[in-house]
Amino acid sequence: MTATADRLLDDLAGSGDVVTDPEVLASYRHDQAAPGLVAAGTPAAVVRPRTTQEVQHAVRAAATHGVPVVPRGAGSGLSGGANAIDGCVVISTERMTDVVELDGPSLLATVQPGLVNAQLRAAAEREGLFYAPDPASFEFSTIGGNIATNAGGLCCVKYGVTRDALLGLELVLADGRAVRIGRRARKGVAGYDLASLICGSEGTLGIVTEATMRLLPPPRSSATLAASFATLGAAGAAIAKISRSSTPSVLELMDRTTIQAVEQMAPQDLDQGVAALVFARSDLGGEQALKAVDEMAAWCEQAGATLALTTDEEAEGRMLMAARRLAYPALERQGATLLDDVGVPLGKIPALLEGIEQIAAAHGVVIGTFGHAGDGNMHPTIVYDHRDPDAVAHAREAFAALVRLALQLGGTVTGEHGVGLLKRDFLAQELGAAHELHRAIKRTFDPHGLFNPGKAI
Repeated sequence: MTATADRLLDDLAGSGDVVTDPEVLASYRHDQAAPGLVAAGTPAAVVRPRTTQEVQHAVRAAATHGVPVVPRGAGSGLSGGANAIDGCVVISTERMTDVVELDGPSLLATVQPGLVNAQLRAAAEREGLFYAPDPASFEFSTIGGNIATNAGGLCCVKYGVTRDALLGLELVLADGRAVRIGRRARKGVAGYDLASLICGSEGTLGIVTEATMRLLPPPRSSATLAASFATLGAAGAAIAKISRSSTPSVLELMDRTTIQAVEQMAPQDLDQGVAALVFARSDLGGEQALKAVDEMAAWCEQAGATLALTTDEEAEGRMLMAARRLAYPALERQGATLLDDVGVPLGKIPALLEGIEQIAAAHGVVIGTFGHAGDGNMHPTIVYDHRDPDAVAHAREAFAALVRLALQLGGTVTGEHGVGLLKRDFLAQELGAAHELHRAIKRTFDPHGLFNPGKAI
């Protein structure tokens, strides 16, 4: 270890748990992005603070030595946004797990960033309330990570994404100052909306140490629809009709490849011959919920559904939805996965689904498609052999074609997983001349470029 590194470690003392063991450091090198496709360095140290003051101490120590800082939550991201840089300090918020305040009358909770999404949901439920954002990773992803990527989830079609639930933040800036932005009130337009700016910034502007989140009254009882389609185009048409004519609390899709993977992993008697399954839920309660999904079923049949089932039995509905939540784990069992995260305008969903099929055929790759059809955010996932250089090359080419397709359809390169390292080369194509505005904001918050450099922007 060099003298400079020794001085850095000396200065990090007081930042919480400081780790330098090589075997432990190795486990903090990367997130869950596709293996071998994004760079990952080895940190000089991992700091695991418990308080805002310890985060401030770590940031100031790193700034003194000009060392990059990589913020990290659970490491469950899929874009390389938490990947380490050689010689950096990783600041892991995994031990910052407190519910600082749960104010039931004000319908808000203030929490530390390491709190797992499911733990916030459980805390809200104990107060008879509901925390809406529910990414598929809700059982292990953290609120800080959800804020970093503006995570969505199955309920976002009705209740919105993390930004819609965010009221205020405590943030440590690149010079070590702690500031509070946003507010506790439901409404407020004093100054710029900096909390919304931080949400989705992937740790490039500051480190969140507390978040005040909006809670809601709990949804009423739900009814569920599952409909099968012989073609992806018919499924897309049904989704477009439901989106125009109803307000589902969930509207999701899985294609044939994904259905078959789920059946291999956890048999549920899904029809493996259909081109797609569409799942929808209404949480209007009682007869209203059942009437809503019955209407959706009729629209599915008009669009060409081969079968449409509805139920107002909660247990049966959860069983149907369980298949959708297994989509990505099931594809992971088929091989290495390169998950895309594109979003398009709702009217372009049929074109997106048909284009994905064409890309799979043109590049000779397997693509399993699933996602949040109700807001146009789909996850075409390439399954490949990461040990085969040719297979890796084809996967890269298909991935780029998927991103280009989304942009051609007026969409975005990422809906909820972030740019990270995986999508960085595509960002300029979406932002155009506005890219420099984003870089100027980065320079204002982080003039020396030490916060998660090389990511997102």
